[in-house]
Amino acid sequence: MTDLATLGQRIRHFRTRAGLTLEQLGGDVGIAASQLSLMENGKREPRLGLLARIAGRLEIPVADLLASTPPSKRAALEIELDRAQRGSLYASLGLPAIRPSRAMSDEVLEAVVGLHRELERRSREAIATPEEARRANTELRRLMRPKNNYLPEIEEVAEDLVRQVGHTRGALTHRSVSEMARRLGFELVHVNDLPHSARSVTDLQHGRIYLPPASIPGGHGLRSMALQAMAHRVLEHSAPGDYAEFLRQRLEINYFAAACLMPRTQSVEFLSAAKAERNIAVEDFRDAFGVTHEAAALRFTNLATEHLGIRVHFLRVGDDGAVYKVYENDGLRLPVDVTGSTEGELVCRHWSARVAFSRTNRTTEFYQYTDTPEGTFFESTQTGTSASDEFSITVGVPFADAKWFRGRETTNREKSTCPDLACCKNPDDELSARWSGRAWSSAKVHAHIFSPLPRGTFPGVDDRELYEFLEAHARS
Repeated sequence: MTDLATLGQRIRHFRTRAGLTLEQLGGDVGIAASQLSLMENGKREPRLGLLARIAGRLEIPVADLLASTPPSKRAALEIELDRAQRGSLYASLGLPAIRPSRAMSDEVLEAVVGLHRELERRSREAIATPEEARRANTELRRLMRPKNNYLPEIEEVAEDLVRQVGHTRGALTHRSVSEMARRLGFELVHVNDLPHSARSVTDLQHGRIYLPPASIPGGHGLRSMALQAMAHRVLEHSAPGDYAEFLRQRLEINYFAAACLMPRTQSVEFLSAAKAERNIAVEDFRDAFGVTHEAAALRFTNLATEHLGIRVHFLRVGDDGAVYKVYENDGLRLPVDVTGSTEGELVCRHWSARVAFSRTNRTTEFYQYTDTPEGTFFESTQTGTSASDEFSITVGVPFADAKWFRGRETTNREKSTCPDLACCKNPDDELSARWSGRAWSSAKVHAHIFSPLPRGTFPGVDDRELYEFLEAHARS
């Protein structure tokens, strides 16, 4: 059955077309006019038998009443106005609801509805505070933990698409990615003038996905960008209504891209074989599928618990010790602020994620056991360099699961008592006595901490620049 507002409008439309009043139609079908009025206003659901009597009296099929589209442009506007006024946004203003009477012209009604649309649009684009964004991100991490960072529905969709293009093993080729796009009705187009704020742009009208030039280094990045753009379509995303929904969609498209680049069946076979040989290594997983170390490490967290029976944690940490990305379901105690958020917090100096920066040779993974109040963890860490800083990627497991991993023979061992401040945050007494009151430092402040969170229909993307880009390429 269609929604009650549309159903009510369709009953009213056909009643007035037949020249009947509420009293006349109500009397003919055996209900009071007041009850029929409630139905026409979408406040009461009629039984199917009553609908059949109404349709019979109006000499139309029942299907005409149950159609999902409003019967006229004005009816559509009245339905939209009613929904807007019943929403929490309008209710928060404390203003009375307007009931569109017959005396209200279509122009006035359209203007009022237009104001509601603009109010909602501006609300969607409102700048989220950093605290709101951190809470949204923390809530998303909490939702993924009991799922073991595993989304089977997306796994199925990704594996089916990969299977359709005949990919069976190894790195997913650019040609296969292009074929996947074609099957979804898209053409991949590489351009030099993408909006500076966009990684990719999808033209839904003309079936094009615009990407950076194909000559840029790093094939994994281009494949991943294309797959992420396709994911919005495959997963039936609509424009995000708030920052939390934006973050959820971003997680899902990243998951989809990883599940295509490292398909579940092939990945589980590879990792299971490595486990049987007690030789699991993220660097081998990375090389087998031609992806980045970070992508392989994150993908490992998707599959480790569900398919290998291994609980795990993942960290991306900057060279200053700040957490950029994190996941755990193995009991590692993460540094958190009062809201429960981890991103931006500093990890212990004794954890592998920070110790690895002190190595001279960083070409291979660094292995370490870390004793913590929650138990001992085995960790492997790979360091890397981005355009702006250095970072480390860490995958860790409880001590009992170290037996499955390469590097378990390491003699590197550290002890961490964090969050105890005496562990690694407070200077020792001798240094404090020597330098307290005798030193002054000018702090390095990252400019981004003063910046508001990105705004726009798609946070961070300039709508004007985006639409001008699409218009220019639609004519080409």
